[in-house]
Amino acid sequence: MQFCADRPEIVPRTPGFPFHKGVAPIFLQLQSAPIKRAHGKGEDVKLIIATIKPFKLEEVREALTDIGVRGMMVTEIKGFGAQSGHTEIYRGAEYAVNFVPKVKLEVAVTDALADQVIETITDAARTGKIGDGKIFVLDLEQALRVRTGESNDEAL
Repeated sequence: MQFCADRPEIVPRTPGFPFHKGVAPIFLQLQSAPIKRAHGKGEDVKLIIATIKPFKLEEVREALTDIGVRGMMVTEIKGFGAQSGHTEIYRGAEYAVNFVPKVKLEVAVTDALADQVIETITDAARTGKIGDGKIFVLDLEQALRVRTGESNDEAL
């Protein structure tokens, strides 16, 4: 359905969408450059998601850089697992902290490099105490570099 300025009754009304009196929304269509698809070309790509203690971030980053990882995404998160929070004393009063601060790393690597990345993160992040973190490995169906349209291992 298209927007028509002289026929506002054909504008779809979405519940909860903010309409102002006498103002109808304008819908834009975005076009992108053609994408070069590389089906069956290049190596398979893995997405490695790791949660680690925040003070270990720089050590893990340096270790990953040393083995050839060229980029990663980092997010500050809160969560709990077996550790299930802890108590802290602040000005003499004890408080329960249910969510523990962690750092989430997301690293996309070729299948050939995945085991080495997992081992490197494990070695660099380990303190030997509860709450060291978790590592998850997922198959990426496709990776794409927005600027060039390169895909899979070429996009990394």
